Amino acid sequence: MRVQIHGSELAAATAAAALSWVGHQVRWVPHASMRWPALQAADWLRREPDLLERLEEGLEQGTLSLANGEGSNPGEAIDILWLALSPEQREEADELVTEVAGSQQGALILINNSTFPVGETERLETRLGGNGRRAVALVDMIEEGRAWASFTRPGRWLLGCDDEHAEAQVRELLRAFNRRRDVMQLMPRRAAELTKLATIGMLATRISYMNEIAGLADSLGVDVEFVRQGMGADSRIGYEYLYPGCGFGGPHFSRDLMRLADVQEASGRQSALLEQVLDINEQKKETLFRKLWTHFHGQLEGRTVAIWGAAFKPGSARIDHAPVLTLLRALWAQGVRVQLHDPAAVPALRAEVGDHPLLSLFDGDPYAACENADALMLVTEWKHYWNPDWSRLAGLLNEKLLLDGRNIYDPAHVASWGLVYRGIGRRAEP
Repeated sequence: MRVQIHGSELAAATAAAALSWVGHQVRWVPHASMRWPALQAADWLRREPDLLERLEEGLEQGTLSLANGEGSNPGEAIDILWLALSPEQREEADELVTEVAGSQQGALILINNSTFPVGETERLETRLGGNGRRAVALVDMIEEGRAWASFTRPGRWLLGCDDEHAEAQVRELLRAFNRRRDVMQLMPRRAAELTKLATIGMLATRISYMNEIAGLADSLGVDVEFVRQGMGADSRIGYEYLYPGCGFGGPHFSRDLMRLADVQEASGRQSALLEQVLDINEQKKETLFRKLWTHFHGQLEGRTVAIWGAAFKPGSARIDHAPVLTLLRALWAQGVRVQLHDPAAVPALRAEVGDHPLLSLFDGDPYAACENADALMLVTEWKHYWNPDWSRLAGLLNEKLLLDGRNIYDPAHVASWGLVYRGIGRRAEP
């Protein structure tokens, strides 16, 4: 099939790589603000396993072509117009669809892979000009850090479609990724759009609820790990997204959650539950700071704190809405010097906060960030933080304090090395 993909989101890059890989003729039109040279240098793309290599392979083999600033090609006939735009590019989508539809003869399928308001796919279809042209909603299920795997070996495709011919075309387009079993879940377009947002809301609610329980466990002298395992063993609940921590972030998760809040407000049905979820998450981003404050009885000025991890999650170089940003502001307000290590997100953090006099950044040896520090805060659970050299770490930290924002360490084991452990609802003693 002849496919034209618009957008500079991770979803657009992944679709361009995967569809050209299986033989479709793909023309990728990145957004004007993020053309190919900038994308090639972007840490979030370079750190995605296989993705950049597949894009370069498609360009070399000729199944993928890139627009170099000229936008859509009016003279080029296409079968599929694929939109993977950011929510901020909604108005541009109108102009784009109108332009492409006006230059095409015959059938055309619009695949809306963007996170736009509920009902937007139907509205975009009106821009196609009729004549049997249809728009479908294909929910973005890409997982950052494993984008290639989640597209080429999907657990499911969530397709919002109300037309049999359009459904058949989408199935043919994605046939190479739907062979082992049928992973296509079909529903009306508005239902698919709302399902994406509702899923994000449910996951965020689970995280925030577990964080509330962790706070209660702290107050009652209970180790929340027992509670988590007990809840997860209940088949009605399960273990997924049931880990307390120091808050969630990310460019897509946070944005989609806010989009759900906007949909609620626009419909006149304000959600007290969703407001609480958002409030709890923002409060949790300061939880490590509050534990530090309590431990030192508010005497923080002049102290030095090491932080391991800045990215919003392991495997990513992005810090969008990451808890570390809130944490840094709180620490600096008290005159605390921060020595931060992250294997991938240092460039993004430097671009966000600049050269702050109370910040030193490290991306090599994580122990370098701990030298002459009073305490260590674990914020992002990169795998090489899981099993540190405890003897070395204990020798580096002046006040022997470890604040575990992701509950990845065994409190009793940490304490056996002479360190003071503070987790999210965890206890070093039974």
